[in-house]
Amino acid sequence: MPDTTERLHHVEEAMGTVFSFDVRGGGLDDALSAAVASLHQADTVFSTYRPESQVSRLARGELTLAACDPDIREVLRRCEEAEQRSRGWFSARYAGPLDPTGLVKGWAVERAARMLYAAGAEGVCLNGGGDIQLLGGPWRVGIADPLRPGQLAAVVAADDDLAVATSGPAERGCHILAPGTGLPPETSLASLTVLCRSLTEADAWATAGYAMGDAARDWLEELPDTEAFAVTSDGGLWHTTGFARHAVGIRA
Repeated sequence: MPDTTERLHHVEEAMGTVFSFDVRGGGLDDALSAAVASLHQADTVFSTYRPESQVSRLARGELTLAACDPDIREVLRRCEEAEQRSRGWFSARYAGPLDPTGLVKGWAVERAARMLYAAGAEGVCLNGGGDIQLLGGPWRVGIADPLRPGQLAAVVAADDDLAVATSGPAERGCHILAPGTGLPPETSLASLTVLCRSLTEADAWATAGYAMGDAARDWLEELPDTEAFAVTSDGGLWHTTGFARHAVGIRA
């Protein structure tokens, strides 16, 4: 039987990237507008490229944390939790100045997706620059091969909530820095993809794991309800033991 569910598609530029919405269900125009507005609000509050943003003013000491938008307190709390759980490999102060952008995009995408789901959407797929929050189902998501442009390294399926976040230099160059040194990490990874229910966490774990390099596999195996898939710089593949239950295809 063909799928006759009403679907809503939208593409929005914000936070220096492109957000693609695929929403199942009708009567969601107002909810979509609110979700889009939340992405722009996150950009306004958290952009480190805007000197007038609250996070920039906080970093310069012009604002106290108590005077900031509650979203900043929420994100910084999540950053502190991520730093603890990643043993310091994720940090909002990796090179000194305050910079929570390693977590903000995933958090903003997850929040926007959950706004739509709470408004009655039957399913939501929100892709923010390649990091994806899925709610409802079924969905299928391809994981790009960083060494073979235009090809997929794997495909995963989701029948329920799932987040998919990838870190690596293929799309944006080397933008991940190792905490403590502020330099690009020495790693054998070409890309690292993390799967869990929350994109806030998946985004942070992918960033930390890529910075961690070869030690990431054992650490990711220890995280509850989290799986990972990696492409190494020599073209090899590895994945955590539970990744296979999500995969519907892995390249040879």
